[in-house]
Amino acid sequence: MKSLKIYLAAGVIFSAVLGTLSHFFYEWSGQNPVVALFSPINESTWEHMKLVFFPILVWSLLLPAGIRKDFPAMRCALLAGGLLGTWLVPVLFYTYSGILGRDLALIDIGIFYAAVLAAFWTARKLRDSERAEKVCPFILFISAVMLLAFFLFTFAPPDIGLFAEP
Repeated sequence: MKSLKIYLAAGVIFSAVLGTLSHFFYEWSGQNPVVALFSPINESTWEHMKLVFFPILVWSLLLPAGIRKDFPAMRCALLAGGLLGTWLVPVLFYTYSGILGRDLALIDIGIFYAAVLAAFWTARKLRDSERAEKVCPFILFISAVMLLAFFLFTFAPPDIGLFAEP
């Protein structure tokens, strides 16, 4: 159990740091199209959802064998948490900015960190869940759809508000 707590705490730090840095990767790469697939290419809400999704996806792939053995639902729990955190970004952003009538960078940054924390809290709660194991194929499918959507909409975004730069 101690190793799981360490793994999850390290995952929060990893995801927070990688997500923060990946905000700049596209510019730092000279606008490399491969980097664009995984990092925001503009300031749209959709592109900022990548900041939560990809670090948690990577972390779920780094799941140690011991934790995987003791908590068979852990990878799916992480992916489910990652999906929740990813979609918290637009929900919280549009809620507060709709109330205030504008967005504030400090609140946007706080939303990112809150989404990462919510993702790992969810993963911790679902780690032993038989239900998470049962719905794992669905969680994997939705994660794959999100991955493909990020790739597709990076270069061909729909003409709706979620994809527009504020």
